[in-house]
Amino acid sequence: MKVSSSSFIFRFVVLHLLTLSAIVSAQQPSDSCSSTLPLNDLSFNASLLQCAEVWSLQNYILRYSRTDANTWSFVLSAPDSNSFIAIGFSTNGQMIGSSAVVGWIPSGGRGEVKQYFLGGKTPDQVVVDQGELTIVNGSMKIESVSSRLYLSFQLTTAEQPRTQVLYALGRAGAFPSSPDYSLTEHRTMISTSLNYITAVQRVVKAKPHSRLRKTHGLLNMFGWGIFIVIGSLVARHLKRWDPMWFYAHTALQTTGFLLGLTGVICGLVLENRTKASTVSTHKGLGITILVMGCLQVMALLARPDKQSKYRRYWNWYHHNVGRILIILAIANVFYGIHLGKAGSAWNGGYGFVVAVLFLVAVGLEVRKFMQK
Repeated sequence: MKVSSSSFIFRFVVLHLLTLSAIVSAQQPSDSCSSTLPLNDLSFNASLLQCAEVWSLQNYILRYSRTDANTWSFVLSAPDSNSFIAIGFSTNGQMIGSSAVVGWIPSGGRGEVKQYFLGGKTPDQVVVDQGELTIVNGSMKIESVSSRLYLSFQLTTAEQPRTQVLYALGRAGAFPSSPDYSLTEHRTMISTSLNYITAVQRVVKAKPHSRLRKTHGLLNMFGWGIFIVIGSLVARHLKRWDPMWFYAHTALQTTGFLLGLTGVICGLVLENRTKASTVSTHKGLGITILVMGCLQVMALLARPDKQSKYRRYWNWYHHNVGRILIILAIANVFYGIHLGKAGSAWNGGYGFVVAVLFLVAVGLEVRKFMQK
């Protein structure tokens, strides 16, 4: 009886140790930089590939190497979570403007790999079979091995590929499909900077100075592009309510000037921090608008009496400088949206406001003409 009990305890311990070992083994990733790449039909020598664990949270592993004079080979390994996996190459670490290789294997379906140009955040700006990557014909493949996806491709480039590398994981069950292969929004992503020589990568934080950039845009948009416009409409069409129109006009123009002045200061600080070299025209227009705004404030302080013989010259100057300021301000707001790659939402939103103000101005002009 004692022997039987000891045998039972021994078997019980052995069984639990085996179970625990199985659990630990299951928790270990099935692929790592120390394991052999389980692919046999690659068109390049896999033994030359360097390896980097690029996204530990999602267990993404990137193998790469310069396998020919002008050819770089890549293999991205990731768990098969019934979603697409993607790798993108960017000039500034941001998704917008980058080119990406995206691969997926639907359940019971055939694997697909496509290149996409990420021109914006909306689906119509993510264009399939477009991008700045020169991919070797027939090199894009995706395989599923031991519950992992292996996305492989080759790039033709005379220099080193872009070091700003993005990785994305799609939503479960959401795959692009023919005929348009529209790419759905990713579930999560990460932006990294990869050193191709040392295989060391670091995570790139969110877009630097994004809050300052947004503040700069909003202040100028509301200041020069909305308040100043509304103030000019008040001065032109509401003079029957004297002197309330003057107080409203002054309040709106002062608010617009102060907002715009703060926005220009934010823009100068932003340029100094980012060392941007493509904003000279935008900056020049902004300073011109600010100078014209200062001249308008000075003109208000030097406004002659209604009975003065100089009043009509003052009116001509004040009205026409104001019109030129408004035109330049609206144009520069749209130009700033373009430079900041803010997307169609900003263009559409401000365009709608400008359209409404324009229709109101036209309606008031027609009303004024009919009254005459």
